[in-house]
Amino acid sequence: MPEVSMYMTPPTRPAVSTEVRVTAVLDDSARNSLKTAVHHELIRRMDLEKLSAIQSDETGGRQRLLSIILQLIGEQSAPLSTLDRDHLAQDILDEVFGLGPLEPLLHDPTVSDILVNTYKTVYVERRGVIEKTDIAFKDEAHLMHIIDKIVSAVGRRIDESSPMVDARLLDGSRVNIVIPPLAVDGPLISIRRFGTTPITADDLLRYRSLTPQMLETLRGAVRARLNIVVSGGTGSGKTTLLNVLSGYISDAERIVTIEDSAELQIKKEDVARLECRPPNLEGKGAVRQRELVINALRMRPDRIILGEVRGEEALDMLQAMNTGHDGSITTVHANNPRDAIARIETMAMMGSITLPAAAIRAQIASAIDLIVQVSRMSDGSRRVTHISEITGTSGDIISLQDIYLFEKLGLGPSGNVKGRFHSTGIVPKFGERLKAAGIPLGLNLLDHSVEV
Repeated sequence: MPEVSMYMTPPTRPAVSTEVRVTAVLDDSARNSLKTAVHHELIRRMDLEKLSAIQSDETGGRQRLLSIILQLIGEQSAPLSTLDRDHLAQDILDEVFGLGPLEPLLHDPTVSDILVNTYKTVYVERRGVIEKTDIAFKDEAHLMHIIDKIVSAVGRRIDESSPMVDARLLDGSRVNIVIPPLAVDGPLISIRRFGTTPITADDLLRYRSLTPQMLETLRGAVRARLNIVVSGGTGSGKTTLLNVLSGYISDAERIVTIEDSAELQIKKEDVARLECRPPNLEGKGAVRQRELVINALRMRPDRIILGEVRGEEALDMLQAMNTGHDGSITTVHANNPRDAIARIETMAMMGSITLPAAAIRAQIASAIDLIVQVSRMSDGSRRVTHISEITGTSGDIISLQDIYLFEKLGLGPSGNVKGRFHSTGIVPKFGERLKAAGIPLGLNLLDHSVEV
């Protein structure tokens, strides 16, 4: 433990007042030494069993432990103001209960992504824009301690033989971790957070992500049991839109969701949620999305919602859509609707079953009715840029027609993206299916233009 005298005014200088001594500011090195000393003393005085019991009591336990930490800081006789002492105690509490320096970010509702670029630098995304924070870890060992805490909580491991891991925090946030030798400059952490309050259709309209006419068309498509693919890049809002669309599914229908990492927030009663399982420490026992899609067909689903198509499960999803499971919804990473079709075709060919490209294109044209493209703009806003209908095949090409488009017009004075939502005037073929389901597609929905 560091000597107490290193934090005190030397006795040869009695002229220094008590007020100056109390409000002195420790440099980073001295503060980290004090923090480490108090942390070690806390562990020494309280056996691990008692500490675990306090940690399990999230409300009263935190307060009791905070009082103990403040007492230990006082015993160090460090020159700290009341505010600095409280901040130091909170930092130590975060080390014991949570993820250390990251804990304040995890409690900040405006933060959607936390990106740790080695122990020196932490970035966050707020409202679609990435910004640097003043948060840093003490050193690489400190960051590795937090990483070990994350992976051990979900029964995983990370070391040189397995230097990459996907995990999930207790609040449902998705975590990806990469350590050396794959991470050249030091450990990297990427945390994708999900809000406790799901974004609603009204929120999408308020954020001008789409127009009321576009939303009404999508609502009708879901209720008429059209198969929908939501396409977009990372962080474009695919999952958010999928959650909103799932809200239009009838309460009388049974939904089975399949995800690589559980993040959907479907507010329905009859929902069976399935999640992939990674390999165990021996590299065995993995359950992939394809196996879950096949199993879902035995669970009497009315609708299958696949969080994201990433590989060979694309073929099984297409077959499910073509064999009586209309109204299924999934997402895919792609830049535009045409790319989404190409990606689904490529993924369907990744399986062990060899099918000619023409057969797979016929499956896609028959299974998928609608592709909804979402994009993140340069100002951080999200927009539905295409609502496109697959109308069949023409030779070797899948026919695609746009129903709604977002046209980017430029940037405003503050850097915000200006644009125009407009309909193309094309009457979609699925209009007949909507009419048969008792949801007529009014012409007013197909003739509008809105600037944002």
